[in-house]
Amino acid sequence: MTARSSLTIVLAAGEGTRMQSSLPKVLHPVAGQSLLAHVLGAAPKGGGTALAVVIGPDHQAVADEAKRIRPDALSFVQRDRLGTAHAVLAAREAILRGADDLLVAFGDTPLISAATFARLRAPLREGAALAVLGFRAADPTGYGRLVVEGDRLVAIREQADASAAEKKIALCNAGVMAMDGRRALAILDKIGNANSKGEYYLTDAVGIVREQGWEAVVIETGEDEVRGINTKAQLAEAEAVLQARLRKAALEAGVALIAPDTVYLAADTSFGKDVTIEPFVVIGPGVSIADGAVIHSFSHIVQTAIGRNASVGPYARLRPGTSLGDGARIGNFVETKAATLEAGVKVNHLSYIGDATVGANSNIGAGTITCNYDGFSKHKTTIGKGAFVGTNSSLVAPVKIGDGAYIGSGSVITRDVPDDAMALERSQQTIREGGAARYREMKTRDKKPKG
Repeated sequence: MTARSSLTIVLAAGEGTRMQSSLPKVLHPVAGQSLLAHVLGAAPKGGGTALAVVIGPDHQAVADEAKRIRPDALSFVQRDRLGTAHAVLAAREAILRGADDLLVAFGDTPLISAATFARLRAPLREGAALAVLGFRAADPTGYGRLVVEGDRLVAIREQADASAAEKKIALCNAGVMAMDGRRALAILDKIGNANSKGEYYLTDAVGIVREQGWEAVVIETGEDEVRGINTKAQLAEAEAVLQARLRKAALEAGVALIAPDTVYLAADTSFGKDVTIEPFVVIGPGVSIADGAVIHSFSHIVQTAIGRNASVGPYARLRPGTSLGDGARIGNFVETKAATLEAGVKVNHLSYIGDATVGANSNIGAGTITCNYDGFSKHKTTIGKGAFVGTNSSLVAPVKIGDGAYIGSGSVITRDVPDDAMALERSQQTIREGGAARYREMKTRDKKPKG
């Protein structure tokens, strides 16, 4: 067995289809992350690994996404769509670095795992020149078939070229390959375009390897793992598979999902111990939920940190930048955004807390609004520790409410309130004795038919 440490990854992320969308295919999300992000998350990384992402023309957004996930990523443009081998050779400059292994992957297979990439490289250590990832399809129609003799790969036969016997083969080509990096260019440069489409097919690498007397092998994986996404229907199918994986992992980690099939998670959701998620909860990217927290039904949470023993919902919306301290309570029909609520804060119902900091153990009454936007800029509201904000109050930012301060119900607060002060702002109530009776009499009289 030969030690192999350096690796070049060529990831083809160009458009095979538009999916009836202006968004590049590999930027479509599954479980809160782009297809590309899932593949790059599974791809090998670390010292000695170089990543080359092949994109289509005018797809800078794809290059930017790759760079966001893997700052070491280099982008190469495939200007003419002349086949899979042509796409790989668009990254010739990266391949020329001469790594031990070359890994060819695709940006539209979000369910592939790091373990599968590792298994695919393993035969190269034993001297194989090429390892091809295969799967046994429930319906192989349309896929290239992997023709195997013993434990050696003989050919990849496309559906149109397959014999009747070959069409019965269930072992199909997933497209993902690993090559001996020292022989990779010699293989790729021999691939021609003598086919009906005049394109350069990566599948021809198998025949070239065999002609050279080198070894080609197949590594098998499950069909789900190599699902390629070309339509919105396939995107939804991948979402369903990944959600099932995420729910299973959460349950195995001890999260209580009351009705698992109704809960939607993101790929990066993190849970502490003894967390409970009630039915019909949607958790987007960037959410961490600490020990003992409870998320009640019909809540929607994105980019939020939830502290220990906190309670959220039902019908709560926590938007990006929210942080809940230990024991905080967010009730029904409460919305937060860019808000830090420290330990023990209660916002139990019908309130909006945005661009705000709320000190520990403060109570925010029903219908309270932090008026953070003046039509041009966002402004900050700061509420101190142990403050009490009465119901139906409007806090017009920028404004500070001191520790222990008390805001009377129905107030519109436009100036800072000192520690332990009481602030009340409302019009004086007037009472007209008998006014209600006189009003009803007038309205009744007006309704009498006129003679």
